[in-house]
Amino acid sequence: MVYNSFDIIGDIAIIKHHNIQNPQVVAEMIMDVHRNVKAVFTPNTRIEGDYRIRQLKYLTGEKRTITSHKESGCIFKVDVQKCYFSPRLSNEHKRIAELVLPGETIVNMFAGVGSFSVSIAKTQADSRVYSIDVNPTAVSYMKENVEINAVSSQVLCLLGDSKEIIQEELQHCADRILMPLPEKALEYLPYAVLALKKVGGWIHYYDFQHAQGKEDPVEKAKILVSQKLDSLGVGYIFKTSRIIRTTGPNWYQIVLDIHIVSTRTSFNSPTRN
Repeated sequence: MVYNSFDIIGDIAIIKHHNIQNPQVVAEMIMDVHRNVKAVFTPNTRIEGDYRIRQLKYLTGEKRTITSHKESGCIFKVDVQKCYFSPRLSNEHKRIAELVLPGETIVNMFAGVGSFSVSIAKTQADSRVYSIDVNPTAVSYMKENVEINAVSSQVLCLLGDSKEIIQEELQHCADRILMPLPEKALEYLPYAVLALKKVGGWIHYYDFQHAQGKEDPVEKAKILVSQKLDSLGVGYIFKTSRIIRTTGPNWYQIVLDIHIVSTRTSFNSPTRN
């Protein structure tokens, strides 16, 4: 149980369950087994808010929350207390990057420190990524990560609310949209459609769904997304849909790869709140 209950980000370990018994002992065991780990923390709060951050409690090792994480040939510098970062999405970063075609323009609506954006740019050199986040600390690290990974000519880092930036600057410009913020994906879906080129394109939609018994979390997400897209009058096909991981008892993170195949001419820009 202990060895499945923590994440390692760079050289920092974070014990996932804040109510684990004897956390100090567990922290020391982690450092004994994983010699690359230099500090261990446990959450004091859940991941919450627009910035998707949590307060961490120091347990042992070096008293710092800044680290550099290596993944699939990329390096990501991150402050694990001030920015969201999940090493459990590494396969998803790689999967999406390998789907991008030469010459594509991508809008990453919730980019964090740039994990998806940098992975795409490193994998597909002939691509352009508009990488947006509302957290100024995350955008600061995103800019640093873009420089570290030598993709500054491809990735444009933008601070702000993605729905506002899309309305003001990025309407009908993208071949592909990333929506890796489950808490806001459904609300922001009209702006993802607005950012796509008029001929259509791809939306990668991430969600958290609760499912019990025979319920299918993927199908539950599809129903919600279908209702929203139908209300917008767009043509669409669910190409690939799957569970990425479990996030708690009967809770799942899922992804829908949606091909938007047409839009009706009466589709209007969403109104600004």
